[in-house]
Amino acid sequence: MKVQVLFFGATAEATGTREIEFDLADATRAENALQKIVARFPKLEKHSLLFAVNQTYASGDEIVRNGDELAVFTHVSGG
Repeated sequence: MKVQVLFFGATAEATGTREIEFDLADATRAENALQKIVARFPKLEKHSLLFAVNQTYASGDEIVRNGDELAVFTHVSGG
């Protein structure tokens, strides 16, 4: 299945892109999807990452479906 992966801020800099189409196996959990994305872009390992599925923060247990939008971004603290 194909999903759209969006990178924001430092993750876009680390990957060199803001958006990719990514292939995943059917019924992939969000946690596994993020692991596969980080494996493709190892520079992401240096960041404290947050992940969203269809504009909702992901806990990792969500099932990713064909056509979903995944967003990867760094943890941002305010002050």
